[in-house]
Amino acid sequence: MESTLQYIFNLIIIAEFMLGNLSNGFIVLINCIDWVNKRKLSLVDQILIILAISRIGLIWEIFVNWFATLYYPALYVAATELRLFIVAWVVAYHFSLWLATILSVFYLLKIATFSSPTFLYLQWRVKKVILTILLGSLIFLILNLIQMNTHVQDWIAGYERNTTWNFKTSDFATFTQLTLFTMTMFTVMPFTVALIAFLLLIFSLWKHLQKMQLSFKGHRDPRTRAHINALKTVILFLLLYATFFLSFLISWIAETNQAKLVHTFCQTIGIIYPSIHSFVLILGNSKLRQACLWVAAKVWAIR
Repeated sequence: MESTLQYIFNLIIIAEFMLGNLSNGFIVLINCIDWVNKRKLSLVDQILIILAISRIGLIWEIFVNWFATLYYPALYVAATELRLFIVAWVVAYHFSLWLATILSVFYLLKIATFSSPTFLYLQWRVKKVILTILLGSLIFLILNLIQMNTHVQDWIAGYERNTTWNFKTSDFATFTQLTLFTMTMFTVMPFTVALIAFLLLIFSLWKHLQKMQLSFKGHRDPRTRAHINALKTVILFLLLYATFFLSFLISWIAETNQAKLVHTFCQTIGIIYPSIHSFVLILGNSKLRQACLWVAAKVWAIR
C-alpha cells in the first residue's frame, strides 16, 4: 500500500512539475514576445516575468529536493552540493515570495481608492514604491543567505567530526530546526504586507460599493470588477502560500524522521503554490488570458 501511494505521489509531483514549468514559461514567453514587438514593457509585466522565472527556479528546487530525498540522500552531506542547493533555494524562495507580495502592493496602489494624502503620494509614485520594496527585500535576502550559510557550515563541520548514523540524524534535526526558524523569520514580513494589501483592497471595495449602491451598474462597473479580480489573485496567493509553507514545515520534519511517504506527500502539496498560482495570474491578466485562449484554440484545431 505504501509503495502504491509513493508511486501515485511521484506521478503527481512530476505532473505538477511539468505544469508549473509550462505555466511560468508561458508567462515569460508571452511577455518577452510583447516586449520585442512593442519595444517596451509595463511595470506589471516586468514583475510577472521575474516572478515567473523565480518560480521556475523554486519548482526545480522542490523537484530536486524530492528526487534527492528518495534517490540521492548523499546530497545533504556533500559540502559543495549542499551549499549550492541552499543558495539556489533561498534565492528562488525569496524572489517568489517577495515579487508576489509586490504584485499585491501594485494591485492595491493601482485599484484602491483612498483619499489619504499618504496613500495618494504612494499611488502617484508606484514605480518608486515597488523599486524601494524590491531593493529593501535584498537586505533580507543577504541576511538570510548569511544565516543559512552559517547553519550549513555548522552542519558540515558536525558531519565531518562524526559520521555515525545517530549523530548525523541528530545533527540534521538541529540543522532542520535552525533552517525552519530562519525561513519563518524572513517570511513574516512579506506575508504580512500581502495580508495588509488584501485587507485594504476589501475596505476599498466596500467603500466603492457604498458609492455605487444607487447605481444600476453593480458588478458590471469596471472598478468593481478590478477590485474583485485583484482580491481573487491576492487571496489565492495567501491561501496557496500558507499551504506551501505548512507543507514545507511538515516536509522538513518528516525528512528528519525518515518518513519518506509523508515527505513526498508534502512535496506534492507544496509544489501547487508555484504552479497553480501562475495559472491564476494568467487568467487574471487580459493579455495572458487571450494568448492562452488563442493557444488552446490552435491546439484544439490541430486535434
